[in-house]
Amino acid sequence: MIVLNRNLVVYMTITFVHCYRKFFFLRNFGKSLLKFDEVIMMNKKTLVFGASLKSERYANMAMRRLVNAEHEVVAFGLRKGEVAGVAIDNSLLDYSDIDTVTLYLGARHQSAYYEYIISLNPKRVIFNPGTENPEFQELLNQHQIEFENACTLVLLGINQY
Repeated sequence: MIVLNRNLVVYMTITFVHCYRKFFFLRNFGKSLLKFDEVIMMNKKTLVFGASLKSERYANMAMRRLVNAEHEVVAFGLRKGEVAGVAIDNSLLDYSDIDTVTLYLGARHQSAYYEYIISLNPKRVIFNPGTENPEFQELLNQHQIEFENACTLVLLGINQY
């Protein structure tokens, strides 16, 4: 039989109530944060530049993940086709309201597309691993277009897209 003194029982009760109130507050606060995230998580129209029909390619995976995350996706690649219901165009179209261009084209092939990407006036350009390009990044700076060296798949995975 366990014998507890009155002070210990009172302390344990207060601690339990305090912890329960914290849990209740955090649980409800968490729900409101989720709702807040839903409100501020806007659909970011994204151009996947260097799209591929091959399912093992990261550009292809990114297209599927962007569609699953309910972002509007348009795509440019060397071959016409469709991935996750998104048509891949092989000609440079005049897309409007592009929020993000995510690059899957190596730096040595990007120079032919500098003017085109800048003309779309995106809010940002994501240089996925292997596409980093200081020359293009400098041009983006001159046109006040944000850029980041990051992985689209990781950004989506951690809800930082």
